[in-house]
Parts: sequence; C-alpha cells; structure tokens
Amino acid sequence: MRRASVLRLGHRVPRDERASTHLALAARALGAEELIYSGDRDPELEAKIRDVVGRWGGGFRITYTDRPLEILRRYSGQGYATVHLTMYGVGINDVMDSILRREKVLVIVGGEKVPRVYFEEADYNVAVGWQPHSEIAALAIFLDRYFQGREVDTVDPYPPTIVPMKRGKLVIRPGSGGSDA
Repeated sequence: MRRASVLRLGHRVPRDERASTHLALAARALGAEELIYSGDRDPELEAKIRDVVGRWGGGFRITYTDRPLEILRRYSGQGYATVHLTMYGVGINDVMDSILRREKVLVIVGGEKVPRVYFEEADYNVAVGWQPHSEIAALAIFLDRYFQGREVDTVDPYPPTIVPMKRGKLVIRPGSGGSDA
C-alpha cells in the first residue's frame, strides 16, 4: 500500500495562510497521510485542517516542525523516497516510473525560496512543467500520478458523503437523518 507525506517549507503568516490551507486540503483529498509544515507556526491553519478531518473523516494529520531538514533526513532513513517538487527539476514524465517503484514518499514543497540543501539531499527534484505555477497544482498532479488516480475515484465512508451528480449537489450526512441538496 502506497504512503505519502508532505513537507511544506517556509509557511509565512499572513502571506501563505490560504495557499497552505489549500495545500493541506489537496494533500488530504488526494491520499497523503500528513502535512508537516515549517516557517511560521500557525495554530489557525492547524485548527482549520483538524476541523475538516473531524467533519469529513480520515486519519490525516497536520504538524509543525522548526527543523524541516531533520524531517527530510529522518524520512529518508525510514525508506521514504524524498521528492522535491520544483520547476527546476527533471520532468515528471521522465522520473515517475522510478518513483512508482517506491511504496513511501515524502513530497517536499516550498513556500519561500527553498534552500539549496533540499535540492541536494532530495532523491528526486521533479518538475511538473517548467513555467511558474502553484505548488498546490504541482502537489495535486504528483499525488494523482503517485496514487495512479485511485484517490479521485474514492468516496470515503466517513460523513458527509458527496454523491456525484451531473447537475446540482447532494451531500448525505449519515446519522443526521438528512442531506444537503
């Protein structure tokens, strides 16, 4: 069974509040187990993500570290492939087959300028295109490829459940006796 964790470098309050929230939501929705972030400690970010997990279910975790390089080294020592997403890396199409041979990945995404040591110590520096783009988009594309699209088709058994529809919306909230239409 594949496992993915995300290391977010350099979260800045208030500049990155929305981007880091969306990064955590994308990580959770697309199969990652956790987001570990560095930079500014942000209890509001942590509370928002824990609230989502409480309402939507799953075992996703968010934690803060003031030693992100130690996280990279620890996960690497535990057999994780360390994948740094950067537009300066090797194309995703050229390295994905190699990454797919690994059962565990630590995906590193930057906020502010990423120190050179991460480029040097990561097993893979991977580009999802060579144009400026969002780290959220890069993470979503990477996780979708890593989990080979399976997470997109997964409907969690946790409340609430989204019922896919061509038009409109239906959210079933088990235990509440109702739904949102």
